[in-house]
Amino acid sequence: MEAPQYVAARVQQALAEDGRTHELGIRVDIRGDQLFLRGQVSDAEQRRRLGEVAHEAAPELHVHNEIKVVEATAPGEDEHLD
Repeated sequence: MEAPQYVAARVQQALAEDGRTHELGIRVDIRGDQLFLRGQVSDAEQRRRLGEVAHEAAPELHVHNEIKVVEATAPGEDEHLD
């Protein structure tokens, strides 16, 4: 069986290099036969794709997609420092 840190590295590489995701900021944790994805993305579709790519990279593990979708809003008022 492959060491957990190697599986995590393989999944992170897949998330970064797959044309559907190109995501660098997602943390991958392995606990036994469980794979946890953690981090933040700007939309639900990207979250879904990340889970899909992780499952394809490590089909022997049960994927828990704990990635949070955060709303990106336009900047507010300018800050003026006196």
